Amino acid sequence: MENRSLRYVLAIAEHQNLTKAAESLYIGQPTLSKFLSSLEQELGLKLFSRLGNRYVLTYAGERYVARARQILQLEADLKAEMADIVRNDCGVLRAAFAPMRCSYLLPVVLPAFRRKYPNVRITVLEGNSAENDRRLLAGEADVIFYTKSAETNPLLTYHTLGEEELLFCTSQGHPLGRYARPAPDGGYPLIDLGHLKDELVLLLRPGQRTRQIVDNVIREQKLTFPNTLVTSNMMAIMGMVSKGYGVSFLLDSHLRHLTSELKIDRYRFGSRPVVNNFVAATRKGSYLSRYAEAFIEIVRSEWE
Repeated sequence: MENRSLRYVLAIAEHQNLTKAAESLYIGQPTLSKFLSSLEQELGLKLFSRLGNRYVLTYAGERYVARARQILQLEADLKAEMADIVRNDCGVLRAAFAPMRCSYLLPVVLPAFRRKYPNVRITVLEGNSAENDRRLLAGEADVIFYTKSAETNPLLTYHTLGEEELLFCTSQGHPLGRYARPAPDGGYPLIDLGHLKDELVLLLRPGQRTRQIVDNVIREQKLTFPNTLVTSNMMAIMGMVSKGYGVSFLLDSHLRHLTSELKIDRYRFGSRPVVNNFVAATRKGSYLSRYAEAFIEIVRSEWE
């Protein structure tokens, strides 16, 4: 079975339309239609059900697509491993980040990586944690960088790069500061979130990892915030907090890299610090090239 056949079926499954799939493969629609008819006849079963112009996977089609992705991933792993053996250090690395991470990691990570591996082309993918997990599992990304979720995926391997703490943030000199008390360990001052009932709380959207962590805290402490504003733009939240327009929860890693000019006070809350791991995630069992390992180490050093 040629890999071309696998890629053709994957394209049809992705687009659910022969014309769009053919365009993505740079072939004619009649050629793709003839290929599919011939393949289904050869296999003796239908891979797709036709619903108008839509091509929907049958059970056999779902199994075919799952195996096709595995085969193509094995081929990609083999090529990467062979490239390492001959020490060409040529290839493509597909790295996925949340947009916020891109804003401060890419300007320092990419130049450092290019100096070490000038023949490796980097493809940067941006999306929230769920989107990037899907890309990794589908073989569209080689490594993703994000805050590790409490619910891990057994198909992924997580490489811990460091720890980051969730903090409660206000503008400098905000009236809530009068409720703060010194932390026993001399770290960030402590504040009781029960004082937030009259505040505008700025939150990220539910699909974003920081929001998921905040939601866990809210559930554990049985809190309700009647006055909220939701946006996917963390930089906007930081700017609004700095100007006194609302309060929010932010990771200390973002604050460390992005708030040199923003006037923001930071507090711990609860009986213990809310700490999570910043990780690089890869597919479990897949081959990791030397340049991919080097990229992860560069992200680790620049993130710290």
